[in-house]
Amino acid sequence: MQDLDANDITDAVIAQMATTPDPRMREIMEAAVRHLHAFAREVNLTPDEWLKGIAFLTAVGQMCSPIRQEFILLSDVLGLSRLVNVMHDSKGREAAGTETSLLGPFFREAAPKVELGGSIAVASDGPEIMIFGQVRDTEGQGVPHAVIDVWQTDADGLYDLQAHDPSVMDMRGQLRCDAEGRFHFRTLKPLGYSIPMDGPVGEMVRQQDRHGFRPAHIHILVAAPGYRELVTALYFADDAHVDSDTVFGVSKSLVIQESLGLPDAPVPGIPSIRYDFTMSRESEGGGGRVGSDPSRLVPAG
Repeated sequence: MQDLDANDITDAVIAQMATTPDPRMREIMEAAVRHLHAFAREVNLTPDEWLKGIAFLTAVGQMCSPIRQEFILLSDVLGLSRLVNVMHDSKGREAAGTETSLLGPFFREAAPKVELGGSIAVASDGPEIMIFGQVRDTEGQGVPHAVIDVWQTDADGLYDLQAHDPSVMDMRGQLRCDAEGRFHFRTLKPLGYSIPMDGPVGEMVRQQDRHGFRPAHIHILVAAPGYRELVTALYFADDAHVDSDTVFGVSKSLVIQESLGLPDAPVPGIPSIRYDFTMSRESEGGGGRVGSDPSRLVPAG
């Protein structure tokens, strides 16, 4: 039997976990315990405050469903998603590709197939724009038949999971590039939006006196055999919150703006954006999705 004080308890917990067979799990949990205990000591955490924290985390979990992921949202607004993204970005690839961004809590797998030149708008209306470009490798060569998933809000700032019955997929699609890695598709100009403020994460953001807005953006996920999956997004320069994204997803290289009269636009007369994506070859295992289809984490039923 051992009398434990505020410092001894940390070593005692780590000692009990020393038999963990998985070395990576042991490493992660030991670090988590050290930092959590140090946090509690630093702020002199009281029992009432810790119970409020437990109630908050419980409410976050209870808000999760097959169409909503409140824990991913919490990770996003705390900047943890961006941190994990940046660390992953800096290792395991042969050369720098397009900067990554957040997958977010609204990604859905099995998006409808869209032919090149087609529109991802199924149930929404608004100002139409054209996105086109090429998927290239780090040497500037086109990546043949790369697959692009795209998803975004509609012109009112709502994702399909918010605007429609969950069975409806709108403002998202999957395209296959041509043999030179070229692509083009039509969409609506998205609107910036507030993160969901009706749950515990929104209440936390409100108590911190943060605006809670994301700038208008289009999510992009690019995949091809032999290349690191690219998870990124394009952000519109004219959005009022492009410099203060509440989930810290914006990078300068990902900021775009539509314009008329681009000389190489596939369809004249439509405001267009050209953006070329660069994929790096995979040299280390592990996925780069800091996010998930909500139904994968909380299956229906």
